[in-house]
Amino acid sequence: MRYDVITLFPDIIKDYCSYSIMKRGAEKGIISVNTVNPRDFTHDKHRHVDDTPYGGSSGMVLMAPPVFEAYESIERLENSEFIMLTPQGEPYNQKIAKELSAKEQLILLCGRYEGFDERIRLGLKPREISLGDYVLTGGELGALCIMDSVSRHLEGFLNKEESLLNDSFSDELEGRLEHPQYTRPQEYRGMKVPEVLLNGNHAEIAKFRKEQQILRTKIRRPDLIND
Repeated sequence: MRYDVITLFPDIIKDYCSYSIMKRGAEKGIISVNTVNPRDFTHDKHRHVDDTPYGGSSGMVLMAPPVFEAYESIERLENSEFIMLTPQGEPYNQKIAKELSAKEQLILLCGRYEGFDERIRLGLKPREISLGDYVLTGGELGALCIMDSVSRHLEGFLNKEESLLNDSFSDELEGRLEHPQYTRPQEYRGMKVPEVLLNGNHAEIAKFRKEQQILRTKIRRPDLIND
């Protein structure tokens, strides 16, 4: 998977990808991360990438020309997807993450300020994705969330592939939340590990975990339960 991130703050992307699983994924050649700064495609001495909106309003808007030229500088692979991070996009979820993992390349456009010149949407026709019904200062956090969640679906990215199968929202759990987990010590401040997890009976453990998945999902995310 190749990630090309269009961002005014490339160090945010590079720094995150230099740690933990993302770093190991890059070292193993499973992912590659490239950043493109629209400021490098400006043509004035102040390197402006934003301006006041026509019609009047508060804040500044990202201009179309630097974004167009930044996007056009990226070599497109045949199986690629261009994504704009915006609160107006389709809500992101595990199903989309799995879908995107089948691509060879994701180009991610990170917004700043009060948003994009509408001609970026009209001219470049990105797929618009939202992390949720809230507004962030910029799209970099959203881009990293997509990169992280998509990468987990790539073969060899996780040391233990079964970790993915047991994640909340996974197909293996039929879209339910993950069951509670415990580790040593067996008792801590009066709280004990459930006895069923200690008896070595794998059938009973599997039954207990499935019951907990259903119960936890009903309580915390009843919208995920199919009637």
